[in-house]
Amino acid sequence: MLDHKKRTRTLISIALALVFATLASQGAVNALGCTGCRGKAHVDKQSFGTTADGVAVDLYTLTNRHGAKVKIITYGARVVSIEAPDRTGKLADVVLGYDDIAAYEKDTSYQGAIVGRYGNRIAAGKFTLDGVTYSLATNNNGNHLHGGLKGFDKVVWIGKGSVVAGTARLRLTYLSKDQEEGYPGNLRLSVTYIWTNTNGLRMDYVATTDKATVLNVTNHAYFNLSGAGNGDILGTKLRINAARFTPTNDTSIPLGELRPVKGTPLDFTLATPIGARIEDKYEQIVSGNGYDHNFVLNKTAGALSLAAEAYESSSGRLLRIMTTEPGVQFYSGNFLNGATGKQSQTYPRRSGFCLETQHFPDSPNKPKFPTTVLRPGRRYTQTTIYQFSTRK
Repeated sequence: MLDHKKRTRTLISIALALVFATLASQGAVNALGCTGCRGKAHVDKQSFGTTADGVAVDLYTLTNRHGAKVKIITYGARVVSIEAPDRTGKLADVVLGYDDIAAYEKDTSYQGAIVGRYGNRIAAGKFTLDGVTYSLATNNNGNHLHGGLKGFDKVVWIGKGSVVAGTARLRLTYLSKDQEEGYPGNLRLSVTYIWTNTNGLRMDYVATTDKATVLNVTNHAYFNLSGAGNGDILGTKLRINAARFTPTNDTSIPLGELRPVKGTPLDFTLATPIGARIEDKYEQIVSGNGYDHNFVLNKTAGALSLAAEAYESSSGRLLRIMTTEPGVQFYSGNFLNGATGKQSQTYPRRSGFCLETQHFPDSPNKPKFPTTVLRPGRRYTQTTIYQFSTRK
């Protein structure tokens, strides 16, 4: 009788072990709280290959307690994918990107990257600071764009993943040396990605310098709220919390004025489909080949507040962007060219949009714009949040 009970207990133990193993393999909740199982936020690290010059690149996967994932590589501190649920709860990747490091090295559209030392443009690649004129690479229609020939998007950062208070995070650091790409000062920069349990990707930036310099850093993710590779973004409704924008010349350099959006195709104060006016003959739309403009946010300087909302009715996904920055560059993917992305997806023109939180373009040459000067003894800080939710 005792042997029968012992055999029964043994069989039950084996059966339970098999159930737990099956649940773990499916990403379900494990009663033992094992790392890597749904129900507990965690961070995983693996190789993403090596660059053409032999530098190892890591891939970090941040998983929240609901099982949604964000993937980030150390090359360019790039967001590779963001999983967000649709109105039925089904997860899909909503960020454009590539499957391997070779494709990211060939990329010319800054997919998912942290760009700098100066995101956006500096006219003619020149600025004067404290009486000294600095010359930078002119890599975009005679102007300097997104940090130059080898900006922050093309270097390998140092990563460290962790879980703090039940939330997955990744801290990436980079030392930009004095005169790198022509910029003055040894700049120490960190960006901490925090993937919350409410499907928000928070980015906290901190920087210091040992010599006066200019700094304007942003993330350059391309979003498609239908799912990456799933058509264009022209039907996505966009609202931007801005009554003014900075009009530009035909090389996308600001004229220096803050123009009201009212009465122009750049008025997104009410939610409007991106494609509704994108072919308008308004000179700013024509010169930008669509939308590629900086919007002056309605806000108190330095406050974390709403920059923009994007809603895709086909999926029910809603993206709200909060930032401490004074501006946001809305880019409608006008120069995406059909490149092959993740899982053999193709990214034709206007298959993704960017909302780059930032200071204004060419601020070093526009004294009336908010300053982008960082001096020794001061700390640059910035926070931006991509918050995902759904509407019925």
